[in-house]
Amino acid sequence: MTAPIPGATPSERRPARAPAGGFYAILDTGYVADDQWEAKAAALLEGGACLLQVRAKGLPLPRVRELARRVLPMADRHGVPLLINDHLEVALSLPGAGLHLGQDDGDIRAARAALGPHRLLGLSTHSLDQARAAIAAADVLSYFAVGPVFPTGTKPDYPAVGLELVAQVRALAPPLPFFCIGGINRTNLARVVAAGARGIVAVSDPLRAADTAAAVRAYLGVLRQAGA
Repeated sequence: MTAPIPGATPSERRPARAPAGGFYAILDTGYVADDQWEAKAAALLEGGACLLQVRAKGLPLPRVRELARRVLPMADRHGVPLLINDHLEVALSLPGAGLHLGQDDGDIRAARAALGPHRLLGLSTHSLDQARAAIAAADVLSYFAVGPVFPTGTKPDYPAVGLELVAQVRALAPPLPFFCIGGINRTNLARVVAAGARGIVAVSDPLRAADTAAAVRAYLGVLRQAGA
């Protein structure tokens, strides 16, 4: 388990928590060209994203670090936490940056020990058992993700978990925030929210939109109608 902080109160020892709901934005090199990197980040943030993750699959660490550094000041100005997908070393090299891990991307307790209590740490889950395990690790995690809800080209090797898993996770009343991800767009969003989602991640739909900020606002409008 994470080592306790000497002299800290229980609330100070608890790891940082992500927002309980909202739109979690992912700035993905698979969808955003280098010359649009800052512009898309700005649009996601101006639209109202509550979290911003940098995902740069297959790129060398120095390049991932450079991409993250380019948008970190923007996230800071909006008061939005920046997270790095997969790479603990990159997160640790950036002031205040958090980390998101997949099931096979490293030990979450080791990551929390390295990050300390104040940075965000998230975990992807793809089944009810994995979601339960994430909830059991609430002393380490800041949030978890559930998906892919629908088939998605972003995660072609993972079968869709469907809306049933979203409803099952919501029924657990998890003490951790959770975000639904995978194949979600403005067309099917209402179904995901009706199943119990209060936090949403969408990647290709808002990033490909001509007006990314407006797309994010549309997601938030549906979430607000559901009381998220």
